[in-house]
Amino acid sequence: MQVVGYETDAASDSPESDGGRVAESAGPVGGGLYVASDGNVDYVAADPGTELAFGLGERGCAGTVNEGNHVACDAADAPYCDEHSGVWVCARCTGTCLKDEMDCHETHAMYLAAFAPDVLKVGVTREWRLGTRLREQGADRAALVRKFPDGRIAREVEAELAAGDDLVDRVRVPTKLDGFGRTVDEAAWEALLDRFDPIERFAFDYGLDLDDRPVVETMAAGTVRGWKGRVLVLDRGGSTYAVDARDLVGYELTDAVPERELQSSLGAFGG
Repeated sequence: MQVVGYETDAASDSPESDGGRVAESAGPVGGGLYVASDGNVDYVAADPGTELAFGLGERGCAGTVNEGNHVACDAADAPYCDEHSGVWVCARCTGTCLKDEMDCHETHAMYLAAFAPDVLKVGVTREWRLGTRLREQGADRAALVRKFPDGRIAREVEAELAAGDDLVDRVRVPTKLDGFGRTVDEAAWEALLDRFDPIERFAFDYGLDLDDRPVVETMAAGTVRGWKGRVLVLDRGGSTYAVDARDLVGYELTDAVPERELQSSLGAFGG
């Protein structure tokens, strides 16, 4: 049984804003893992409160999933080999279309996002997908600042803003993990918003109730506390762990949960 994908319920409890007010979204977020065996794909729920009890075996290429069917690959490269890896070309777009024919002829939203404590990002997505996009990234604060008639114009403006010193257009998961259990620098966030006169503002609380930064591990055993973006948060043995779900893709799941020594958080020792 191999992990071939994951899903975080990013659209649940998505915020709605009215008249430029701050919309808040709170509560634990669910999710799960897609696992494949003998060509079949099943979904293993990992919602808050779920007990996961899997060990991790060998890891290799996760192959492909097409219309619910899994085509396995025996390559050792993980999570995907060169043949099965691919990057969505629109993610690399800076205004010059990389496709044979431009197809982003719909309203696009430009947003700003804050990741605790002080990472500020500019991004672009299709307008109807804004709430989902923000939550699947694990943003702590966000604001809709512009709307564009198509993706090309939006990407051009995004690239110009990201070329400056105070905004990035990508935030890696390790950087996001550094902010778990911390708060956003509100002064820096408000100073950024003052430059843009936001159309709508959003605040997110993923219901994780973290006092400290979780220990970063790759495992599939423990009690699910929730998700933040693609990061699965688990409680196990008195400590809290953060698992990048992408790091699970390609692993064979076993029924035997190893008793290996895990790094413990300070909270495990009491206070």
